[in-house]
Amino acid sequence: MRIGRRAAAAFALVAVAATTIAGCSSGTGSGKGTITLYNGQHEQTADALIKAFTAQTGIKVKVRSDDEDVLAQQIEQEGSASPADVFYTENSPALEELSGKGLLAPVDTTTLAGVPAKYSSPAGDWLGVSARVSMLVYNTGSLTKAQLPTSIMELADPKWNGKLALAPGETDFQPIVTAIVKAKGEAAALAWLKAVKANGSSHDYPDNETIVSKVNSGDIQIGVINNYYWYRLQAQLGGPSKMHSALATFAPMDPGYIVNVSGAGIIKSSKHQADAQKFLAFLASAKGQQTMADSDSFEYPIAAGTSPADNQTPLTDLQPYPMTISDLGNGAEAVKLLQEAQML
Repeated sequence: MRIGRRAAAAFALVAVAATTIAGCSSGTGSGKGTITLYNGQHEQTADALIKAFTAQTGIKVKVRSDDEDVLAQQIEQEGSASPADVFYTENSPALEELSGKGLLAPVDTTTLAGVPAKYSSPAGDWLGVSARVSMLVYNTGSLTKAQLPTSIMELADPKWNGKLALAPGETDFQPIVTAIVKAKGEAAALAWLKAVKANGSSHDYPDNETIVSKVNSGDIQIGVINNYYWYRLQAQLGGPSKMHSALATFAPMDPGYIVNVSGAGIIKSSKHQADAQKFLAFLASAKGQQTMADSDSFEYPIAAGTSPADNQTPLTDLQPYPMTISDLGNGAEAVKLLQEAQML
């Protein structure tokens, strides 16, 4: 999910670089406040946005970083005593969980209007910020594009035994399970999970960074990741010549080919509602979306007029399985199935 894996000590309150630059900011804002961000996103993505936000507004941001599901549970446990002002996630289910429990505040309508409605909360209490698409990553020395499965369901075939990498503990994996349930039913999804568990039992990794690295090095032939992990590895290694892997989508409308949404919501008990609203407004603004596009995030900006980095296929040209935010829900069904298949 993140670069490496966040340490358990990440719950300690950390002021990111944005707090240190606020005093010398030349931004036009006059804000003097501080908000606390519970961050389940990648650190480099959050850091780029926070620095630009602070430079523009003068508002400082303190960060607690951990996996989004851990942070969502933390917010629930803290209740009205939570120090969190904003919760920023990689995927929508953690936000939907808090929304369903009435823990999020309404987002200003002008902010919601900055991004397509299909990427934000149906209840209007969290904002879609960016998107990513699930794809295959494969080692180009081991497989040709013609040899790739066209459906994620084919990864249950025993021919992929020992060749498939999995990171079932990643929250990124849960929306895929949810999509398979929607497309094929719960029984078929459970059978698929058990089969891919057997095929990937020797390559069960902690995160998608490990999957793409292992595929690129030739240690494993194929895996399922979100698009941006491959582009980040390419940037880290120094360019296309260092890549021995490639990305491919499943067939159009396949349940393995889905668009996931990263989003942010304001905690209802926040004591800094106005500044928190300004943060979300920045994320949806042209400046915020361009900051993401120009960073090493490699996620899809979702506001009109902002193109993804590195010549990726435009979001509007993708042909994913039709999944709404409501379809993805809070991920509980996916977690139940993953536990039943003994993958969590």
